[in-house]
Amino acid sequence: MTPAARAAAAIAILDRILDGQAAEAALIRWARASRFAGSGDRAAVRDLVFDALRRLRSRAALGGALSGRGLLLGMCRDEGLDPDALFTGEGHGPPLLSDAERVAGHAPTPDEALDLPDWLLPLWRKALGPDAEPVALAMRERAPVWLRVNLRRADPARAVAALAGEGIAAVPHPDLPTALRITKGARRLAASRAYREGLVELQDLSPQMACAALPARGSLLDFCAGGGGKALALAARGASPVVAHDIDAARMADLPARAERAGVRIRLAAPGQVAGRFDTVVADVPCSGSGTWRRSPDAKWRLTRDDLDRLASRQALILEQAAGFVAEGGHLAYMTCSVLAVENDEQVQGFLARDPRFEQILARHFSPLSASDGFYLALMRRR
Repeated sequence: MTPAARAAAAIAILDRILDGQAAEAALIRWARASRFAGSGDRAAVRDLVFDALRRLRSRAALGGALSGRGLLLGMCRDEGLDPDALFTGEGHGPPLLSDAERVAGHAPTPDEALDLPDWLLPLWRKALGPDAEPVALAMRERAPVWLRVNLRRADPARAVAALAGEGIAAVPHPDLPTALRITKGARRLAASRAYREGLVELQDLSPQMACAALPARGSLLDFCAGGGGKALALAARGASPVVAHDIDAARMADLPARAERAGVRIRLAAPGQVAGRFDTVVADVPCSGSGTWRRSPDAKWRLTRDDLDRLASRQALILEQAAGFVAEGGHLAYMTCSVLAVENDEQVQGFLARDPRFEQILARHFSPLSASDGFYLALMRRR
């Protein structure tokens, strides 16, 4: 595909997303209908779409329209590209720009430049204070790919060497050597022996840092396990026995195979069927995902204030349920991939006010400025 044809494909996909279709679904639909597109074409179109979604408001302002064409025109103006090189009107490229399109658009206002919904800005600024603007701007960039070295299979040096042998370059984090940032060859990872043999797992730096702050001995319940990344990380560090639970059991479907590959044992508990008390209970609750909007940028445009209120109510309920499984003297870890105070500190303080059996030991806020994704950890101990 030519650059112009890729731009036309991105425009069509963006229009579907703006009409309400999820980004992944729109991309899959296009790929299935476009068998002529090679892997490089699919990756390039995906990058155009996701970059546009990360910078939706600023690119729409520059392009003069909240549409696929407006966003791609805004990209050209943002990056100093000649729009006529993409809007060629030839072959499979987008039609030529109209006279109105050529004069439309304006420099983004300060709020538009943050690329966040208007209703969210007060909550964002309240939660992040002086970091509100730099974190918002960081969320407009593509997220790095991080791996966790599985200490049951390899040490960091061996994992880096194994990856390098397959054309994947990775660099350990200076403060957490088991966290590796891929600098080249990320798209080769899934087919690599290092990944297939369990030497490394995909996991962002921020949750890796959060898990490193938790006790890693004794029994563990991962109460909202999802794919089980935190259960795997803590099992590799020595937690045992480990139980994973999620109210949506389908989310844990791949966990037994992942645990076998990693060389750890994890027992799955059916939805609502957890029993007993645990030394550590992890509750990584459903949230807005505001800390991960670099990876799923369409989510920030779908979120509403009503959604956030419903999530906060659900988080409070889950936190109280998880607390019931903590043994005396045990620990309760509350986590979100959000940067918003209403889901983080305010949620924890409300819980502590309702349940005096628990005391807070630490709270950590992660962001692209200090780690990678936005993430939150509050660690509490049961008296």
